[in-house]
Amino acid sequence: MAVTPAQPDRAAPDAAQARLVVVKVGSGVIAPGGSLDRSTLQSIASQIARARAAGSRVAIVSSGAVACGMPALGLTAMPTRIVEKQAAAAIGQAILIRAWDEALDPARTSVAQVLLTAADLDDRARFLNARHTLETLLARGIVPIINENDSVALDEIRFGDNDRLSALAAMCIGAGHLVILSVAPGLTDAAGTVIPSVTDIPAARAHVRHEHSGTGIGGMSTKLDAAELATSAGIRVTIAPGREPAALSRVLADERLGTDFPPRTPAAPGRKRWLGATTHPAGTITIDAGAAAALTDRGASLLPKGITAVAGPFARGAPVRIATAAGNEIARGLAAYSSDELRGIMGKHANDIEGVLGYAYCDEAVHRDDLVLTSALQ
Repeated sequence: MAVTPAQPDRAAPDAAQARLVVVKVGSGVIAPGGSLDRSTLQSIASQIARARAAGSRVAIVSSGAVACGMPALGLTAMPTRIVEKQAAAAIGQAILIRAWDEALDPARTSVAQVLLTAADLDDRARFLNARHTLETLLARGIVPIINENDSVALDEIRFGDNDRLSALAAMCIGAGHLVILSVAPGLTDAAGTVIPSVTDIPAARAHVRHEHSGTGIGGMSTKLDAAELATSAGIRVTIAPGREPAALSRVLADERLGTDFPPRTPAAPGRKRWLGATTHPAGTITIDAGAAAALTDRGASLLPKGITAVAGPFARGAPVRIATAAGNEIARGLAAYSSDELRGIMGKHANDIEGVLGYAYCDEAVHRDDLVLTSALQ
């Protein structure tokens, strides 16, 4: 079965992490039909203010910029041309951030606009800059309003949807809970009944119907992608109906609403969160079944002996995918050798490295301290 009750021995965030929440608000929730619904936005803002008053720190990933900008361009449907989408985002982003600012003002809460592209999280230094900015804002009691920088992002550097961005943002700051407010009631089965808890996300994809709102570009599939990414970093995820009364408050009070995804691993340290968040690895290392089991079952380093193929090029220290022969990614890590060096030593024992290359940096192709599991073997 794709769904099971939450397991009691699943990793749970510590108290400080649990109080750090990322709330993703979909376009269909606050801007249905391309028109900003200020009453719904105000309701969500009030719930965020109450959560903050109760001791939570909250960051918002808000869709809606493109939808807010559509009327000014005379558009009645989500644009398909990238230049029109970028123009709509440039117009709508100002409208959206002003609306959030006004909605949170009664609670005397300041907001800050943070626009990101995928490239910002691919680069380690820029990832740290983004993290430090977000952490500083949260520490000062300011609510970050995060969105993809649609007005400049191109296909090769864009996140593709704010569901994924919300997972990456949660990983970036080490949140304990990601709440995705959607027009959907949660993940539903064939009879339309909401599935309350999911622990096997790959199997749960059988329930996905490829639908999305008229102003959003995601759907349940992208929300499951986000849940898989975030839960692999020790973050709880809930997909809930954002237009239901007090939906966010009810989720944060642990009321059963929508679909819950318990964290699959303990919370990862910052370096490993970055490895898991990297969206454009420089290459792929394919490994055999024995090496895959060593990584997933024993937490071992990846040795050259278990490598069967290397796709590059990439330099020493580059982030790489680690995949099975079937192409399933199971981990990401920092390569201890370049792609050319790894091709020379793959399949060989560690004590043969110096004889092949004439030197040896270390015995490992990827050290376990520089490696994070991204998916269980499928």
